[in-house]
Amino acid sequence: MSEVSTGSELSAVEVAALAKRGDTVSQRRFVGVHILLLLGGVLMVFPFVYQILMSLSTNMEIQSVPPKFIPDRWQFHNYTEVFTRLPFLKQFGVSVTITVLRTVVQLILCSMGGYAFARMKFGGKSVLFGFVLAILMVPGQSYLIGQYEIIRELGLLETPWGIVLPGFFSAFGVFLMRQSFMSLPAELEEAARLDGCNPWQTFWRVMVPVVKPGLFAVMITTVLWSWNDLLWPLIVTTREQSMPLSVGIATLAGQHSSEFALMMAASVMAMAPIFLLFFSMQRKVIEGLASSGLKVERGSLVVGGFCRHCQDVSGEVVRASRCGSCGDGWPCPDGAQARPLFRNVLHVRYGGVAD
Repeated sequence: MSEVSTGSELSAVEVAALAKRGDTVSQRRFVGVHILLLLGGVLMVFPFVYQILMSLSTNMEIQSVPPKFIPDRWQFHNYTEVFTRLPFLKQFGVSVTITVLRTVVQLILCSMGGYAFARMKFGGKSVLFGFVLAILMVPGQSYLIGQYEIIRELGLLETPWGIVLPGFFSAFGVFLMRQSFMSLPAELEEAARLDGCNPWQTFWRVMVPVVKPGLFAVMITTVLWSWNDLLWPLIVTTREQSMPLSVGIATLAGQHSSEFALMMAASVMAMAPIFLLFFSMQRKVIEGLASSGLKVERGSLVVGGFCRHCQDVSGEVVRASRCGSCGDGWPCPDGAQARPLFRNVLHVRYGGVAD
């Protein structure tokens, strides 16, 4: 029997060869997908590369037929000339101001609104949330006149507050944060209540730290939308000193002639902060956009100082030979120490969350 089993077994070399052959077949299967993704990536990157090249060209080279992608001489002075044609630093400061104000207020209001729709019970919640979703279906241009009349009556034309005030609320941000809060287990709030947290402490100290991916997603979408907003600032600002960068760059396009090289150079400098922000936070942004919230799949929650594995649904303590989830040595009621079987387990203690 031993000789037969030995003869039927594969050697380590044969197993490695079969595994390598399987990997090769699997890679060949996705060659077409890789080529398609590569072409898509090239198409996405090409406009940015073209913009940088045109910012170092002359207007004649940009408008030449056929188009000329590589300039004969690099025109680096286009970047310095932007500061003489536009109050670039002043407009940059206006853009930063309205972006920071809008982002901070939206994070606060959207997180509070999302938590209310996801966790709190009050009359007419479904109807009110339906109105919030309806806002997403209405084109923003349909209420521009009403917004302008309100801002004019408040005397906020030509001010950063006039630009930023209509953007303090975001229906998309409320929807995204609602989905993030709904994906969290109810045990988080139960644990916070057992530890003596009031509703505000439960929201601020327990729930908000857990939905950081959703907050990062709302933050980056708000920053991009605010930084690139053109139509509304173009309506409420007419002086160069009060314009954000998006409107200031648009003024370089004249009725009869346009300074395309300067527009490209100014656009490159305006995009640089957004690129730096995204690349520094791309992991958190992708996590927030890819998932509607934190999904707790492994481990357990510590409720009232005890492991959840040691409690039944009614909260009565049941004996357990060991605690099979907690990773930092929380004791079970019967004295058995927790074993570090899982990582990244959420622990609720004294109204806060510790990783």
